[in-house]
Amino acid sequence: MAVATDATANRRPARPFPTQRQQFGGVAIAELVGKFGTPCYVYDRAVIAQRVEDLRQFDAVRYAQKACSNLTILNRLRRMGVVVDAVSAGELRRALMAGYTAGGEPRGIVYTADIFDQESLELVVAHGIHCNCGSPDMIDQLGERLPGASITLRINPGFGHGHSRKTNTGGPQSKHGIWHSEVDECLRRADRHGILVTGLHMHIGSGTDLEHLGQVCKALESVALSVGRTVTTISAGGGLPVPYRTNEQYIDLGEYFRLWDATRQRLQDAFGHAVRLELEPGRYLVAESGCLIAEIRAVKQMGENTFYLVDAGFNDLARPILYGAYHPISICARDGRPLSIEHEVVVGGPLCESGDIFTQDEGGIVTRRLLPVAAVGDWLMLENAGAYGFVMASNYNSKYRAPEVLIENGEAKLIRRRETFEDLVLCEQLLD
Repeated sequence: MAVATDATANRRPARPFPTQRQQFGGVAIAELVGKFGTPCYVYDRAVIAQRVEDLRQFDAVRYAQKACSNLTILNRLRRMGVVVDAVSAGELRRALMAGYTAGGEPRGIVYTADIFDQESLELVVAHGIHCNCGSPDMIDQLGERLPGASITLRINPGFGHGHSRKTNTGGPQSKHGIWHSEVDECLRRADRHGILVTGLHMHIGSGTDLEHLGQVCKALESVALSVGRTVTTISAGGGLPVPYRTNEQYIDLGEYFRLWDATRQRLQDAFGHAVRLELEPGRYLVAESGCLIAEIRAVKQMGENTFYLVDAGFNDLARPILYGAYHPISICARDGRPLSIEHEVVVGGPLCESGDIFTQDEGGIVTRRLLPVAAVGDWLMLENAGAYGFVMASNYNSKYRAPEVLIENGEAKLIRRRETFEDLVLCEQLLD
């Protein structure tokens, strides 16, 4: 096990968020737009690699690929020694295609869900994929097909946490996990099928404060002691935040690790064997690596509000309309002119929907952002968009999904092409 990093080294403020930039990941914005057009997602591999290194003190870093599931991103994370979590049949297939295998220690792929649909169950059985079960029924369904398997239980401790009600994954209002009082029943179900409970997982929502984390650690420890010596792995879950505003800080990773490691140490003393400590980050690994580049297509005055309307909408980046999420925004002048004067603006997209606004708070309250004076044709970057960006994109208004680009060793590489109209209607049937 690696030594935990110095806690003070991780208690650092957010990096400055400039309101104007000429480059991203060392490549000129003009070059990126010239090659790939707008809107366009761009990821910087170097940032992902740094975030992986931040977490090396954990025995296993298991990437929650729902944050950004492009095959090349998965492949690069695998090469960095990161294992993967999948929550659907499609994500299982993505992991396999990216080179992951089900075996090894830590296991290369874990399926985490509250149900098995038919396809996911078939894949789990065919490839011997370890399951993190979030419902008692999953134990019986797996046991009927794969008796003697080992599983992890995802426990809902009865409380949760999140930056939004929609990202709180614990407590009685959440559908996720096995209710803490049903653990004994789950063990009885497992015994009927010869299934061994070897892992426990507790993820109670996005965003983490350390005082609350202490309650999570105690809850998981209590459940682990009730399950007993078969437990060889505990997972701290995910939800590690990243700063989206300049007044926010990174979580103290040293203290975060210390709390979980102390829990692990007590369990090792009680069980008499080693217990692996896993972490399941998604946002933390990829959010800061990505930006969505758009072109300003209209600048107009609506009463007291100045609007920058761009060619990207919530079909490209849904977090603002879903959660009122804040994304740093920067401008790049197409002709390279200096942008020194700033004013308050509202940034919106092209969709036929009043909620298509990137500068809004939760509840749809439109806000203004202090940005440089820009003109039609200039480029606008929605920063920190590497997590829950492209993966939540849609074809609303029959818009084509944007391309994805990876900057690697100073070179911009296309890792997903822009959709076409032919892609859009590929699965449709025009009846006479």
